[in-house]
Amino acid sequence: MACRVPGLSLDFKGPQQRPFRSHHKLSHPSSTGICYLKLGSFHHHGNNGISIKNHNLLFPRKITQIIQAEAVPAPAPTSELDSAEYRKQLAEIYGFTQIGEPVPTNITLKDVTDSLPKKVFEIDDIKAWKSVLISVTSYALGIFFISKAPWYLLPLAWAWTGTAITGFFVIGHDCAHKSFSKNKLVEDIVGTLAFLPLIYPYEPWRFKHDRHHAKTNMLAEDTAWHPVWKEEFESSPLLRKAIIFGYGPFRPWMSIAHWLMWHFDLKKFRPNEVKRVKISLACVYAFMAIGWPLIIFKTGIVGWIKYWLMPWLGYHFWMSTFTMIHHTAPHIPFKGSDEWNSAEAQLNGTVHCDYPAWIETLCHDINVHIPHHISPRIPSYNLRAAHQSLQDNWGKYLNEAKWNWRLMKTILTTCHVYDQERNYVAFDELAPEDSQPIKFLRETMPDYA
Repeated sequence: MACRVPGLSLDFKGPQQRPFRSHHKLSHPSSTGICYLKLGSFHHHGNNGISIKNHNLLFPRKITQIIQAEAVPAPAPTSELDSAEYRKQLAEIYGFTQIGEPVPTNITLKDVTDSLPKKVFEIDDIKAWKSVLISVTSYALGIFFISKAPWYLLPLAWAWTGTAITGFFVIGHDCAHKSFSKNKLVEDIVGTLAFLPLIYPYEPWRFKHDRHHAKTNMLAEDTAWHPVWKEEFESSPLLRKAIIFGYGPFRPWMSIAHWLMWHFDLKKFRPNEVKRVKISLACVYAFMAIGWPLIIFKTGIVGWIKYWLMPWLGYHFWMSTFTMIHHTAPHIPFKGSDEWNSAEAQLNGTVHCDYPAWIETLCHDINVHIPHHISPRIPSYNLRAAHQSLQDNWGKYLNEAKWNWRLMKTILTTCHVYDQERNYVAFDELAPEDSQPIKFLRETMPDYA
C-alpha cells in the first residue's frame, strides 16, 4: 500500500498491496501502521514494513505541524466496502456524505422499481408546463441581466443564464424519456425546441442517451463518459497530453467534445434511426443559420459572445459537472458486460448530489439522479418523492453527496485510467512527466468538504 504527501512517496508493503493516495487521515480496519512526518523526519509505529522514496522534498517555509498519515488501500473491493466504518472513512476522503454498501446479487432492478409509489410515475401536465415557465422566465431574466450588468457583474449574469438554459436541457431530457406529456408528438416538438438554443440535436442525443441508461457504467457500451483505456492513453504522446488536459483541468467542459463526437455523425446511428436524426440535425442547422446571424445583426460579434456563447459555456459546465459526478468516483466500478449487474449499476453506481437551492430549481432536480436511473419514466418534478422512497427502502445502498470542492478534486485528480482491480489509476502515476496539469490541480484546488 502507498501513501503520498507532496514531494514524498511512502510505500507501505502490507497485505493489501495496492496503492492509495490521500492527503487525509484514514485508518483501515486491518491496518495498524501509522507514520509521522515532522520537519523532514519520518517515524513509524506499527507492524507494516515501509520503504521511503525521497524526491527532494523542499520546505519553502518552516513546518511546525505534525502530519499524520495512516496506510490505507485503494478503491476497495466489495469485501472491504462491506465494512460500515471503512465506507464512512472513504466518504470523508472522497467528499461524500454516504458511500452505499454493495447491493446483494439477489436484488434485481425490478425489485427496486416495484418498491416505488405508483404516483411518482404519474405525468402532471400542470407541473410539466410549470417547469417550462420557470426555464423561459429565468432565461429571459438572465438575458435582461446580461444587457444591464456592468462588465464586472457579467460573470454572475452568465452563470445565472447558463444555469437557466440547463433547465431547457432537462425539459428536453424528460421529453426524450416520455415523462413530459402523454402526447408523444407534443414531447417531440417540445424536446426539439428546448434543445435548439443549446445547438443540441434532439433525436441523436435521445438515441445515445437511451443506451446510457440501458448500459450504465458498462465499460465499453455506456455512451456517457467512462474511464480512459490504458492502450489509448499510451498510444501517442500527443493524444496522451490531450487526454490529460481533457480529463483534468478541462473536464468541466468536456461535454463539448462529447457533443461533437457523438451527435453529428450519421455513421454512429442505426439505419432505422437515421431519418429522425436528419430531421433533428436540420433543425439545429436552421437555428444556427437563422438565429446566429440575427443575434450578430442586432448586437454584433461581441453580442453573440455575450448573449449566446458565454451562457452556452455555462450550460456545458453544468452538463459536464453533473454527468461526471453522477457516475464517477474511485469506489464506483465500470464493469464488462459479462459481470455487469443492472441493480448494482443503477442503484449503487449512480450518485445523488445536493446543490444550492437556486441551481436545483433552475435545473429541475436533475441531480436527484438515482431514481432517474431506477426508472427514466419518472418525471423530474417527482424525483424527490421517489428518492425519499429509495432512502426509506434501500437507503443503505445509496451513494450520496453534497457538492463540495473535495468531491470535485477527487474526480479530477484520481478518476482517470481504467484498472480492473483498482477501478482507476491517476494520470500522474502512469505518466508523471506529462501530468503537470494534474499536479497543478492537486496543489491548487481547494479541499473543503
